[in-house]
Amino acid sequence: MKIFNFFYIGFLALMSQFAYGQTGKTVQGMLRDTEARPISGATVQLVSDQDSMAMTSSPAGIYNFDQVKAERFRITVSSLGFETYSKDFEFPAGEQKMFIPSFVLDVNANLIEEVVISGVLTVQVKGDTVEYSAQGLKLREGAVAEDALKRLQGVEVDKDGNVTAQGEAVTRVRINGKDFFGGDVKTATKNLPANIIDKIQIVDDYGDMANLTGNRTGDSEKVLNIQIDPKYNSGWMTTLRAAGGTEERFQTTAMVMGMTNKTQVSVLGNLNNLNASLFDFQTMGGGARNRQGGGGRPGGGGFGNNQEGITETSSIGLNVRHDFSDKFKIYGSYSFERNDNNTLSNVFREYIGLNQTEEENADNNNIRANHRFETNIEWNISDKDYIKLTPQFGFNDNKTSNMATSILFRDSLLDNSQLLTTLSNSTAPRYNISGLYNRRMNDRGRNFFINFNIDNSVTERDVNEALERQVFDPNNQQTPASEIYQQVLQDVQNKSWNGGTSVSYTEPLTDHSKIEVTYDYNISDYDNTDRQRAVDRDNNPIDGLPGSNYSYAYDYSFTTHRAGASYMFENDKIKYSVGAALQPSLLRGDAFSANDEAVINRTNLNFVPIARFEYKFSRQSNISMSYSGRATEPTVTQILPFEVTRNLMTTTGNPNLDPEFRHQVQMRFRAGDVQKGKNFFAVLRAELINDRVVTMNKRFARPGQGMFQFIDYKNETDPIYNISSFYMFGRSLKDKTYNITYMGGVTYNKNVSYLATDSLATLDDYRKNVANNVILMQNLFLRYTPSERIEINPGVRFTYNMVNASLPEFAAPNITTIAPSLIGSVNLAKNTIFGADVSKSFNRGFANNVNPFIINSYIEQRFMKGQRGALRLQGFDLLNQQVNLNRSIGEVRADTQSNRLARYFLLSFTYRFQKFALGNPGGPQSDLPFDKPRPRM
Repeated sequence: MKIFNFFYIGFLALMSQFAYGQTGKTVQGMLRDTEARPISGATVQLVSDQDSMAMTSSPAGIYNFDQVKAERFRITVSSLGFETYSKDFEFPAGEQKMFIPSFVLDVNANLIEEVVISGVLTVQVKGDTVEYSAQGLKLREGAVAEDALKRLQGVEVDKDGNVTAQGEAVTRVRINGKDFFGGDVKTATKNLPANIIDKIQIVDDYGDMANLTGNRTGDSEKVLNIQIDPKYNSGWMTTLRAAGGTEERFQTTAMVMGMTNKTQVSVLGNLNNLNASLFDFQTMGGGARNRQGGGGRPGGGGFGNNQEGITETSSIGLNVRHDFSDKFKIYGSYSFERNDNNTLSNVFREYIGLNQTEEENADNNNIRANHRFETNIEWNISDKDYIKLTPQFGFNDNKTSNMATSILFRDSLLDNSQLLTTLSNSTAPRYNISGLYNRRMNDRGRNFFINFNIDNSVTERDVNEALERQVFDPNNQQTPASEIYQQVLQDVQNKSWNGGTSVSYTEPLTDHSKIEVTYDYNISDYDNTDRQRAVDRDNNPIDGLPGSNYSYAYDYSFTTHRAGASYMFENDKIKYSVGAALQPSLLRGDAFSANDEAVINRTNLNFVPIARFEYKFSRQSNISMSYSGRATEPTVTQILPFEVTRNLMTTTGNPNLDPEFRHQVQMRFRAGDVQKGKNFFAVLRAELINDRVVTMNKRFARPGQGMFQFIDYKNETDPIYNISSFYMFGRSLKDKTYNITYMGGVTYNKNVSYLATDSLATLDDYRKNVANNVILMQNLFLRYTPSERIEINPGVRFTYNMVNASLPEFAAPNITTIAPSLIGSVNLAKNTIFGADVSKSFNRGFANNVNPFIINSYIEQRFMKGQRGALRLQGFDLLNQQVNLNRSIGEVRADTQSNRLARYFLLSFTYRFQKFALGNPGGPQSDLPFDKPRPRM
């Protein structure tokens, strides 16, 4: 309790900064463009050694600052479409008020032209950023950021709250340009009130280096940046929710966020058994070297849930940001979550080439406890020097209990049954620090950049696995006990260390061209031990299978150097870069057992061309193309040169594997006429993989004993390639009252594997299988929003999955899924809302074609001043048909069906409160009578 008291006292201390003084000076001014037109919505900042204030200009272009303390100050004005303006001022002696003559902002010719619909700036496109105005989205009181995202063309939010934009998953979220809770997407989208949002940006982010220097390398990630309206950057807000329902369902959540011009504090808490998580602990944050960060994760509330099983979650988090000055800022977060998940599943497996099938029922319980702390320190030492440091710490504790019963059939006859019980415990502490330094050496573009990272993690895992078989073969009743029952005890420790640095020097050649020289160094080092004992009921070692008892120690490292140079050119229409890099790589290591030793020493040299091209057809249309290449080291399992056997499956690694090298090409095309509500986007990606690591799989059955499997690996000599595409067309009509979105894509994947079904097979007996997988997806969505009080969203999804294999036994039925849906809500009275989410699935091609019809519905009554309180009755899966069905295709074809949250009813109470220094958003509209439509934005 002491630590909670500490956080509570610290929180109150920070909140105390929100109070305003009653004395000070006043500064007022107005903004105009070069044609003397007022500029509204511009961000205006007043900064001095005693002040830091920001606001947006009014429709008349006017801004006003009260309570100014300093005599001297600087005004900075920024607005998309205009050059940034900055100037120093000083109060006349003895004056308390100051009026600044009109600033005239120059148009920035490099920015995409702004588009105005009904007086509201709606969409702007600049290079890798698509910016939407949050005004005019016709959202209800109490809407959150997720509701606003659902109204944006090209952006999709699924029932779990996962966000995709232009066909790619959004992996990180920022608020005012800074990571929020480590970048967790749904932590922000499900909790941030929509009425304080000014702009929403979808960014193809290439990392800090690209943001600072403009030089893009590697792959981008989709980042969501939410800009809060500056006039709401000082105040606080809270959301509290408590709910209880049938089937012992419950939920308690709380969010408190407080802000001043310099400080932002957010506290989140969550306790429920509705599969609603707050945080994603799959990875640490991005850090200064742009490592991948938090993306979508299961849970989050709303209608339905696609997470497998039932999860009870308890979590708490604290996010703090403080600007000590314009040059020195710190922001970071601490998150804790405990998930207790229970999943029931049924699996039907077909073993290719063996005429053997298996039916399995499993009961899995997984308890995870995760801690994560990270912070970012940014320091603008001067106008030319910038430093960023990002330390991160984490700890995972995972406990799993799984019981699986299965029945195997051989030639359609009962062969044997087995019971597999697995208990495992694992812990994984980790830490990381990354940093960067950028030096602008002159105003023409000469620049020096360097960054680094160091990661360290240790995973310790204990596994206790018991396998018991019952033989049904009457001719094999004398099967040894070791083949009927075995207990496996496993102890694994994996240590990993990763470090690297990148250096870039840019030299301008002309006003439109420059040359860049780069060097990148990375090393990944692994030190692991793996011990296993297999015993019978009497605790005697089992020696019937090779690899059942072993003790291995192995360590290896993968090192790459990459040196390159490129020429870059940019003008108003064309932007391109061409160059090349050399990338030598070294895979080196040693592996030991009691009786054997292996030395791994593999070198490679890759030549990597560098190419990027972008052409602007107009201010609203452009096309871009890029190429990238990278080496990928084999996994520990793939290079360990010893036999490891678990549950009749023996894996042997290959220490002579070469790293894979992946060539990736991407083309994007964007066009539209947003003045007419049209938007089109398309992307095509292709990947070619050399030296792809593929499996050599020997699988055979012994009557009464089950299916035995031996796996090893090789580098494929034939190139492997994958192609994917996505396209989206959006159309808005009648001031966004009608919206049509048509999106889809085609994906092609080529996979290669080798199979043998004879226990005596040699390498020459393996047969090569080439599987060509084509997935076609088509989605059509309509949205009708005549006002804030009614919304109707019909839609349909179509998926077609086809596999063509070179070996006939790998042939599989094609899978077709058609899923129509209807989502809508309507105000039955001024403060009474009814909503429903109806969907139906039509599946073909599965072993068990389950076609669930899901109906979710709610009715909500809002009350109290400003509709702060809401009482909602929700019904989930009213027909009790919720089910999860999927297929995996390979050397084993498996159809899996698992449990999800099924029918229940939930009664919840929600209380929201907001208080801002410059007035609460939407306040006057809250008192409008129901029968009088609100004015269109």
